[in-house]
Amino acid sequence: MRLLATILSIAVICLVGCASSQPITIRVMTYNIHHGKGMDGRIDLKRIAQIIRDADADLVALQEVDRGVKRTGRVDQPAVLAELTGMQAIFEKNIVYQGGEYGNAVLSRLPVEHYENHYLPKSLPNEQRSMLEVHVRVGGEKLIFFATHFDYHPDDGERLASVAMLKELVEQRWSVPIIVAGDMNAPPNSQVVANVNTFLTDSFVVAGGSGFTYPADEPERRIDYVMHTRHPCLRCVKHRVIAEPVASDHRPVLTTFEFVQDGLQPDQRAAPPWRGT
Repeated sequence: MRLLATILSIAVICLVGCASSQPITIRVMTYNIHHGKGMDGRIDLKRIAQIIRDADADLVALQEVDRGVKRTGRVDQPAVLAELTGMQAIFEKNIVYQGGEYGNAVLSRLPVEHYENHYLPKSLPNEQRSMLEVHVRVGGEKLIFFATHFDYHPDDGERLASVAMLKELVEQRWSVPIIVAGDMNAPPNSQVVANVNTFLTDSFVVAGGSGFTYPADEPERRIDYVMHTRHPCLRCVKHRVIAEPVASDHRPVLTTFEFVQDGLQPDQRAAPPWRGT
């Protein structure tokens, strides 16, 4: 009888899977900081850092970040923000600009294991865009975080090509939970976001909350997103736009996730549902 009870207990634990572990809360932010220049014309990294600290964010995707650029006093903005927030900064340039570099950054409170930059497809004579891929450790599990900034021109061509590239990257890494955050320069009713929704889940749709992020003083467009794969160990529980009208020309988005370790090896997890289609 005791042996039967033991066997049944083990079976219940196996069936429960992810639900058998205590969830870890992860707060993810995306913020286009406009090189620290606010709606009042002031460049002020301290108020950007204060917003991040007040949100208690664990991972932050930053767009329009300067390092050594003339217009922002040759300041290493990722390093300054790291110091002001107590987080690790990862920066990759998209272009060389005014004697310095301009691109995307990630701030992380979680241990960083690996990162690499992916330049997005470019077909127009405009600035290069990219996706910064960062692998972090959550408890004993890996989480992949993509921080990105898509092209802004009226034609969707480059953005659609960027989505296709993102889909390929996500499919190659599907066994690991993935969060994608950034300024996609596309509204929810666009073909760009429709294509993204075929393989990622929009945190706004799952958790609700406010949505408009641009322009910061009187927002009327939703172009900044936090999205994630439909992974059994990643659950979106809250989404909100932080009501900050001055510090940048965008408002920051904050999404809260519950991460549950399942104890499975990557090759034991299901393949993406669209594979082979």
